[in-house]
Amino acid sequence: MRARSSANKPSDAKLTGLFLDMLAAEQGAGPNTLDAYRRDLTDFSEFLGRVGHTFADAETQTLRDYLGDLDTRGFKSTSVARRLSAMRHLYRFLLNERIRTEDPAAILSGPKRGRGLPKVLSIADVDRMLRRATELSTAEDASPSKRLRALRLYCLLEVLYATGLRVSELVALPRTAAKRDARMIVVRGKGNKERLVPLNEASRQAMADYLAATEAAKQNNKTDKKNSVAASKWLFPSFGESGHLTRQHFARDLKELAVASGLQARLVSPHVLRHAFASHLLHNGADLRIVQTLLGHTDISTTQIYTHVVEERLKSLVRDLHPLAEK
Repeated sequence: MRARSSANKPSDAKLTGLFLDMLAAEQGAGPNTLDAYRRDLTDFSEFLGRVGHTFADAETQTLRDYLGDLDTRGFKSTSVARRLSAMRHLYRFLLNERIRTEDPAAILSGPKRGRGLPKVLSIADVDRMLRRATELSTAEDASPSKRLRALRLYCLLEVLYATGLRVSELVALPRTAAKRDARMIVVRGKGNKERLVPLNEASRQAMADYLAATEAAKQNNKTDKKNSVAASKWLFPSFGESGHLTRQHFARDLKELAVASGLQARLVSPHVLRHAFASHLLHNGADLRIVQTLLGHTDISTTQIYTHVVEERLKSLVRDLHPLAEK
């Protein structure tokens, strides 16, 4: 018997809910991770329904057929690999919960994919964006609200490039992160894990200037303070459901700044700036383990996508400093 009898089979929706509850409770998965798993498993369940199967009774060949269907629909190899990963996690869960007596995903192989190098901005590109953000935040003809938004963007950019935070970590920084004497901030990352991240002088000053501007806006605001985002506990408040600036809003602002700085919008995103932070550190001699800690990577293999930077630096050192190198 491969699975429970059909009379006792839980629905795919119920199993998905149980699986997501486990990810949240035992692995500390965040909302974005849970949403991604839910979307992938919903698509998988819909396919199984069309061919007369469920999570509880699907066999390995049916899972292969689903992967083939993804390929037919034009999914990229990275997306197919992600769906396969979701299936593997699901069936390990069902096996542990004794809903399945075997794992039909165990012998599946995913599509071959090369690991592309991360997009990285040059130091000159980042400097151009910082200069343009400074110009916008100090423009004399800007309205107070426009100047405040420009200060916020400059602050976000300075802190992101100084710390390499994930965008979800950045936009959810508490107001207390901008304390005047703070040399380090505590960041709550993936899996609800905390880490200490150092701040440089430029990022501390940017936060102080932005915080002062929000305080001034609060004093000038004639409405009830309870209704003002300036009274929020977040450093980058918003009227939205989360109470703080969204990742999508910051990404849009960043692309607009890129265009204003003479860069292509498609080449710039919060994640690209996180890559720039790591790559520029390594290029200037930082240790890979230190960068791993700063980025909040649990596994060093995740940070090793940047080894091309280290390799290029080592080649340069040998070329420039070895006594027998050609001059």
